[in-house]
Amino acid sequence: MSNEQFPPAESELVTLSVHDNGVAEVVMDNPPVNALPVAGWFALADALNSAGADADVRVVVLRATGRGFNAGVDIKEMQRTEGFTALLGANRGCYAAFKAVYECPVPVIAAVNGFCLGGGIGLVGNADVIIAAEDATFGLPEVDRGALGAATHLSRLVPQHRMRAMVYTSATATAAELHGYGSVHAVVPPAELRSAAFALAHEIAAKDPAVIRAAKASLNGIDLWDVNRSYRFEQGFTFELNLSGVADRVRDEFGRS
Repeated sequence: MSNEQFPPAESELVTLSVHDNGVAEVVMDNPPVNALPVAGWFALADALNSAGADADVRVVVLRATGRGFNAGVDIKEMQRTEGFTALLGANRGCYAAFKAVYECPVPVIAAVNGFCLGGGIGLVGNADVIIAAEDATFGLPEVDRGALGAATHLSRLVPQHRMRAMVYTSATATAAELHGYGSVHAVVPPAELRSAAFALAHEIAAKDPAVIRAAKASLNGIDLWDVNRSYRFEQGFTFELNLSGVADRVRDEFGRS
């Protein structure tokens, strides 16, 4: 999926660095809230794919700078772009980024700080392990934005009926709640988030890399449902809402609130 209509922004929205011990670090940086424009989602997919293709990489830590992990797509970009170009770009970019997390040949550890909303849920729901700061919250406010999607991934984080209630009400869940469900591996003070993620990454990186890559492939192979296909199914309803004009109306109301 290409990103020809949305060239990279001047600033680095996503950076990739590979440390000597085989730990790759992918960092999202788009202040103030890390809501990624279309170019950012494709850049994130590219960084994750590059990390996974590097034979020296044994594990990836995905994290963000600023007040929150990820606030989803850039609604302002979508509203100022005529037609459905931005919608198509955002849907394809999110799909590519979520897929890159899930299909990364090595484990991906998501280090979540602050808010994790919308597209952020797609990223962490496809991650192998989640380390969360004490202030982290998780939610899908899509119905308040005239959209749907990533319930596929939220259902990997919370029980089914909690997921449905969260989708209908746009409610959030805390890191402590997700830790109770077993979907968050550990909850740590915000200042210790990166070090905690790297401690786990170092533990994984110390294992035989061929065995770890085989373990990742085997775990994906026994998943109960196809996350890529189910997410695309969800996206179809977002297209319908946009074609009907409902999404524009809801986004405009959200922008005025």
